[in-house]
Amino acid sequence: MTDKSYKIQEISLDGIVIICGNYGSGKTETAVNLAFKRKKAGLDVAIADLDLVNPYFRTREARQALTECGINVVLPDAKYMQADLPILAREVAGIIRNPPDILILDAGGDDVGVTVLAALGDAFAGRKINMIQVVNPFRPFTDSVKGCLRIMEEIEYTSKLKITGLASNSNLMELTSPDDIYRGYELIQELSLQSGRKVEFITVDVTLLPMVELQRFKTPVLPIERRLLPPWKK
Repeated sequence: MTDKSYKIQEISLDGIVIICGNYGSGKTETAVNLAFKRKKAGLDVAIADLDLVNPYFRTREARQALTECGINVVLPDAKYMQADLPILAREVAGIIRNPPDILILDAGGDDVGVTVLAALGDAFAGRKINMIQVVNPFRPFTDSVKGCLRIMEEIEYTSKLKITGLASNSNLMELTSPDDIYRGYELIQELSLQSGRKVEFITVDVTLLPMVELQRFKTPVLPIERRLLPPWKK
């Protein structure tokens, strides 16, 4: 059981934050929960859905809850909302040039999904970018440091941007255990050591928090409340 007196380190991210990763890493759920977390910290928050590839688990699926919380959600035009086409919201470039306290960009999976970031190169020029690679050690290709490094290289090459930080999202849905969280933490620490990138945070499902020994972690913890469901679970 976790030590109730242990204080979780706060996530200090602000400015332009890009959330990327391979398919199935849980990056969109991470992006959405990060938006809520920073809003609760008192920041002016916007989140933009740049996932133009995956028809499931997109930021737009949580738009009502985000909007009700006072978070600005930047989406494609309504007529394109369900289209799996390369439709980029016109507001994205503008909000990148004039961001709120924190602007979270939810990019698509793998190198294909981040192609849109390269198209926004002019808007990014001269700006500090926090680009975070979300790693789920229970997904193909990211169950080892070598695989994570390969994904990192592919994302950087295609997006024309550098990944600056890492986040562990050990996730087996309802089968996730505390030991799975610990395994993911060990992997992300080793990835940080080999890549020179900082571990910005790890995620823990809110239902697991009471069972996880938080004092094991030297990095902030982002509690995850599941807000995105595939069609077959709705």
